[in-house]
Amino acid sequence: MKLNESSMDFLTELLETPSPSGFEIDAQRIWADEMRKYTDSVQCDAYGNTWATFSATSENAPSLMIEAHADEIGFIVRHITSDGFLKVERVGGTDAAIARGRRVRFLGSEGEVIGVTGNTAIHLREGDGKEPKIHEIYVDLGADSDKEVKEMGLRIGSVGVYCDGPMTMNGNKLVCRALDNRLSGFILREIGKKLSKSKSKPKWNIHLVNAVQEEVGCVGAGMITNRLQPDAAICIDVTHATDTPGLDFGKHGEVRLGGGPAIIHGTANHPLMVAQLEVCADKAKIDLQHEVSGRGTGTDTDSIYKTGNGIPSALVSIPLRYMHSPVETASFDDVEEIVELLTQFIKSLKQDQSFMHKI
Repeated sequence: MKLNESSMDFLTELLETPSPSGFEIDAQRIWADEMRKYTDSVQCDAYGNTWATFSATSENAPSLMIEAHADEIGFIVRHITSDGFLKVERVGGTDAAIARGRRVRFLGSEGEVIGVTGNTAIHLREGDGKEPKIHEIYVDLGADSDKEVKEMGLRIGSVGVYCDGPMTMNGNKLVCRALDNRLSGFILREIGKKLSKSKSKPKWNIHLVNAVQEEVGCVGAGMITNRLQPDAAICIDVTHATDTPGLDFGKHGEVRLGGGPAIIHGTANHPLMVAQLEVCADKAKIDLQHEVSGRGTGTDTDSIYKTGNGIPSALVSIPLRYMHSPVETASFDDVEEIVELLTQFIKSLKQDQSFMHKI
């Protein structure tokens, strides 16, 4: 996949905008402004869940929700020391093992503040070299006192993310923090763009949803599913690409970067939804990769499918290396195929279709 200048500019802006769980609104505004170009309406709820809608040809048509999450992992200030260092708590699944020696952007009341997480030089370190606990991580802002930190616009409760922005690698690979899951928000935009160019309206109402607070318990997905009450749903998220050294396919499954979209079988994933995705992939000559869910998917799908009386749901995943790190790596080829797969799925829906089991 080769992005045109407009698409790359939008993706870069989306990735560069910090969006830690609970503080997604700046990125949501960027996403909403873009989606207004292509869809019939864009709306937002109290906590920042944002959705764009294509209205169907029929007034009483069923609805499909395609959902991604807008938030990313990060840090939140727990304490400011008298000599001007920050002590932090994790926002979501931030990995303390790689947290030292990094640049961090904090969102202050006076604008962004850049600091570094302290890393005692190897010459001076004592102990057994075990990974630090989160309470051992501290942030150096170059300040000399807590008063100076507060003058920068930071306080207890200020949030931050790593500074690492997007770069391309070997032409078709994208590296950045927050590809989990800002990349899926970009996919929603590409789907919206494709549908807007279609000569006919979809037979179902289509809600493209960018939900909040997935990284802290799949919270926003439950809110928005309860509001929209779709007849079916597809969640887009990342999954672990297991094709790097040291990973056991027998333990983790086999998912390769650039190997195509991954779909999951089991638990939240409705067999009829999965089957239709497989048919659409076959017709579009898209290679699928397969995973299993023995208990839960660990994604918003788990919140979506059990809402109300049950929502037939499926999870489509982007293979991702180095999840929850500043160097998350994805393939543009996988992104392109997911856009095509989900666009074809939308076009395959029939007005009188149902994913209810019959006995």
